[in-house]
Amino acid sequence: MTEAYIYDAVRTPRGKGRKDGSLHEVSAARLSAVALNALKERNGLEGHAVEDVIWGNVTQVAEQGACLARTAVLASDLDESIPGLSINRFCASGLEAVNVAANQVRGGAGNGYIAGGVECMSRVPMGSDGGAIAVDPSIAIDNYFVPQGISADIIATKYGFTRDMADAMAVESQKRAKAAWDAGHFSRSVVPVYDVNGLPILAYDEFMRPETDMQSLGALNPSFKQMGEVMPGFDKIAILKYPELERVNHIHHAGNSSGIVDGAAAVLIGNKELGEQLGLKPRARIRATAKIGTDPTIMLTGPVPVTEKILRESGMSISDIDLFEVNEAFASVVMRFEQAFNVDHAKVNVNGGSIAMGHPLGATGAMILSALLDELERSDKETGLATLCIGSGMGAATIIERV
Repeated sequence: MTEAYIYDAVRTPRGKGRKDGSLHEVSAARLSAVALNALKERNGLEGHAVEDVIWGNVTQVAEQGACLARTAVLASDLDESIPGLSINRFCASGLEAVNVAANQVRGGAGNGYIAGGVECMSRVPMGSDGGAIAVDPSIAIDNYFVPQGISADIIATKYGFTRDMADAMAVESQKRAKAAWDAGHFSRSVVPVYDVNGLPILAYDEFMRPETDMQSLGALNPSFKQMGEVMPGFDKIAILKYPELERVNHIHHAGNSSGIVDGAAAVLIGNKELGEQLGLKPRARIRATAKIGTDPTIMLTGPVPVTEKILRESGMSISDIDLFEVNEAFASVVMRFEQAFNVDHAKVNVNGGSIAMGHPLGATGAMILSALLDELERSDKETGLATLCIGSGMGAATIIERV
C-alpha cells in the first residue's frame, strides 16, 4: 500500500464564538480560504495540484450549508479544477477529513489532498441544524438521548472524577496554552487573518484566560445541573440507562469545558510523488487511522475504544506513543483517557487544549493534529496519537510518525 505523508499543516487563530469575537465578521468560506491560501502559498500549489479538498464542518446549514468544501475552494486562490467534499463526523470532522484523505492516497486515488475543516460558531450556532438524534422522539427515546454536557457529567460520576480534579486540569490547560504561545510553539502553523485592506483581524487564540485559577473556577455554577435535575430532567434518563449510578454528579461548567470559538485548519497530505513534484520534504507519515461507534448515552468515551482499536490494528502498544492530543471537549473526557491507559498527563495536550483555546467543532481535529506534529518536531520525539470524542457515541484517532 502507498504511504501517506503530511507535508504541511496550518490553522487560523481561534476567535471567540460570539458577536464580539474578532472573527465574527468572517464567513466560514472566507475563513476556510485563509487556511487554503496559506497551504497554496507555502507549498507552491499551482493548477490541479491536489486531487480534492476534503473539508469537515458540523453545523451544515445557512452559510455552512450546501457543499462548503467546494465553496471554500472557489473563495480561495486554489485552481477551480480542484473539487471539494464536505463531511461531518461531528467533533472529529477535521480529523476524519485527514483520515479519509490519507486512505485515498494509500489506495492510489490521487497523489495529494488538502484536508481539514472549519466552524464559525459565532455565525452558525451549534445545534441550529436540528438533527434528528436530539429532536425525533422515536430515535432519542430508544437511544436514551442526553446532551453532551450531561454525558460528560455521567463520565465523571461513573469513573470517580471530582470537580476539583476537573478544575485542576482546566487551570493546567490555561497555563500550558499561555506558555506555548509565549514560547512561540504555534508559530509554524498559525496563520493570521486579515481584512480586505490587509489589516490584521486576529493573530492569536483570543479565547484564552491565563489568569484562571482554582478560586475563579470554584465560583462558577455547574452548567448542566439545571437541565439534569429540573427541566427537562435528563438525569432521570441517565439513571434509567445506568441504574447503578443512583445520581449524576454535575462537575462541569464553562471553565472546565471546551470554549465556543471560530476557526479553520488545513493539512496537505500526499504520497512520495507529490513531494517530488512540488520539491517538498514530508514532515510525518500517517501510520494508522481508526473510527468506532460507542454507547450513545455516555457518548464521549470514544477516545478509549478507538485508541484500543488503532493500537491493535497497527500492532502497537500505548507505550509506543510519545505524545497524545486528546481533545478537551470536557475535562472528564481527558481524565477518562488517562485513567484507562495509565498515561502520564505530562504527555497529553502538552501545549494546552480546547478548554483554554476553544473547540471550533469541524476544525478541531485538524488543529490538534497540527499541534501534535509541531510538538513532535519541537521536542524531537517520534510518534504521536490524536483522538477525539464524538457526539452520539463515536471515536476517531490518527497515529503519525515523523520521517
